[in-house]
Amino acid sequence: MAEILLNIVLLIIGFVMLIKGADWFVEGASKIADRFGIPQLVIGLTIVAMGTSAPEAAVSISAALKNNAGITIGNVVGSNIMNILLILGITSAITAIKVQNSTVKYEIPFLIAISVLLPILGNMDDNVGRADGAILWLCFVAYLTYLLFMAKKGQAVLEDMPESDKNESIFKLILMVVVGGVMIVVGSDVTVDAATVIAKVFGMSDRLIGLTIIAFGTSLPELITSVTAGIKGKADIAVGNIVGSNIFNILFVVGTTALITPVTFASNFVIDGSIAVLAAVMLLAFVFKKQKLDRTGGIVMLVSYAAYFVYLLVM
Repeated sequence: MAEILLNIVLLIIGFVMLIKGADWFVEGASKIADRFGIPQLVIGLTIVAMGTSAPEAAVSISAALKNNAGITIGNVVGSNIMNILLILGITSAITAIKVQNSTVKYEIPFLIAISVLLPILGNMDDNVGRADGAILWLCFVAYLTYLLFMAKKGQAVLEDMPESDKNESIFKLILMVVVGGVMIVVGSDVTVDAATVIAKVFGMSDRLIGLTIIAFGTSLPELITSVTAGIKGKADIAVGNIVGSNIFNILFVVGTTALITPVTFASNFVIDGSIAVLAAVMLLAFVFKKQKLDRTGGIVMLVSYAAYFVYLLVM
C-alpha cells in the first residue's frame, strides 16, 4: 500500500514538474527570442507551440527509451482522443464554440489524414521506425509552412504569447529555460517510472495507463485552458488550439520519438487509433455546416468518451 501511495504522489509531482517546467521553458525562450528581434509570429509558431507539446514529447521519448512503447503511443493517441471527446465535450457543454473557417476546411481534415496515417505506419511492420519518423516530420514541416502562410494572412490562431519586459534580466530568462528544461526531463522520468510501477501493481498494461492516466496528466494544460476560456465566454479559439495540439502530438511528438528510437506499435493500438480518427471525424461532422460546436455535440462527445473509457476497462 505504501508503495502505491508513494508512486501516486511521485506521479502527481511528475505532472506538476512537466507542466510548470514547460511554462517556464516557453516563457524564458520566447522572451529571449524576442530580445534578439525574432518576430512574434515565428516565436508563436515554433517555441510556444512546440513548448506546449513538451510534456507529451518528454514522456513519450522517456518511455520509448525505457522500452515502454505502450506509454509512448498510448500517451499520444489517448491525449488526442481525450482532447476532442472529453475536453471539447466539456467546453462545448458549457458554451457553444465558434470554429474558424480554416479549421473546418483544412486543419480538421489534415488531422483526420494524419490520424489515419499513424496506425498505417505502425501496423505495416509493428513499429514506428526512423523512416516513419522522417515521414511524420516532413508532414510536420508542411504543417508549419501552412501555419506561417495562414498567420501572414491573419487567419491563424496562435497560442497566447508571454508578454516581454525589457527590464527582465537575461540571466533570469536563461535560468528559466535551463530550470524549465531540467524539470521537463526529470518530470518525464519520474512520471514514466511511477506510472510503470502503478501499472504493474494493479495489473494494468502500459497501453491502458498511457491511454488514461498519462494522457490525462499531459492533457491537463489543454483542459484547464479550454474550460477556463469556456467559463469566461472566450472559447472561440478552443477548437483550433485542440486540433493544433493533436496535430503536434502525432507529427512532432511521435515523429521526434521515432527518429530517436523506433517505437513498437502493438496491434491493439489500431483500435485506439481508429477511435482517434472517429473522434476527429465526429468533430468535423458537428462543425461542418454551422461552424460551431454546440451543447448537443458536446454531450454526444462526452457520452462517446464514457463509452470508450468503459471499453478500456473491460477489454
